Amino acid sequence: MLESDKNSVLQYFSSLQDSVGKLLNFEDCEIQLKEDKWDRPKGGGGRSRVYEKGKYIERAGVNFSHVKGEALPATASERRPELAGSPYEAMGVSVIIHPKNPYIPTSHANVRFFLSSKEDGSPVWWFGGGFDLTPYYGFEEDAVHWHRTAKAACDPFGTELYRKYKIWCDDYFYLKHRKEARGIGGLFFDDLNEGGFRRCFDLIRSVGDGYVTAYQPILAKRKNEPFGKRERAFQLYRRGRYVEFNLVYDRGTLFGLQSGGRTESILVSMPPVVNWEYDWKPESGSKEEELYKKFLPPTKWVDD
Repeated sequence: MLESDKNSVLQYFSSLQDSVGKLLNFEDCEIQLKEDKWDRPKGGGGRSRVYEKGKYIERAGVNFSHVKGEALPATASERRPELAGSPYEAMGVSVIIHPKNPYIPTSHANVRFFLSSKEDGSPVWWFGGGFDLTPYYGFEEDAVHWHRTAKAACDPFGTELYRKYKIWCDDYFYLKHRKEARGIGGLFFDDLNEGGFRRCFDLIRSVGDGYVTAYQPILAKRKNEPFGKRERAFQLYRRGRYVEFNLVYDRGTLFGLQSGGRTESILVSMPPVVNWEYDWKPESGSKEEELYKKFLPPTKWVDD
């Protein structure tokens, strides 16, 4: 691949970080931004943006990074063992939005690009990414919109992709120790290089732009829903599942920590306030129970 191809990816990832920031500022004019530009001693750096103390958003992390290393970490080479120990470049944007209102779902998106090389020096590259939604109180129309937008992002590149990436997402964002999904899913894929660089780059842009298109209408629709102590308590309890997944299973978190990444930027994905309760169960017939019974089990939200 050409150096100009890599620069095009970097330029798009930087613009996507800006686009998500514009979404947050438009929907929550009270939100406050803290930006850190940092350098990584082993190579590369990034730009972390943390949005906090908004009227509707409690915390959002919108991070851009471009790091380099001498040996690809295990989380990145497990599917490509022949590259273990090879030098690499990794760049990407990671987004996590934790709302204040429990009727707004938490959302997450990530797009990334890896460059490495074989023993003979020939380059190896691939993309990965996706987006997923974690509601506390489910709305069928929101779930349909989310997955319809996900499908629209994939369809120009193959009508089979949405179903493939949705199943991958359902399998990935699953807490095995609880036998429970983290949310209602969306898209997840990795090791994408089929069809050449241009096709793969166009797909990753479609997914990144699709995340903004998918989340903004839901945020706008739900941000003024009235809520009370019960809904807030359930939100804080369910946030605990998010923490469990990120620390036990999430490959992005593990890659960042294993590669000597910037800890503050990696762990900004954590919600600011969380609560665990021992052996809690939802009341029968409640909206809280509906989340577990109707929304968390893998569901065909749109015709694939």
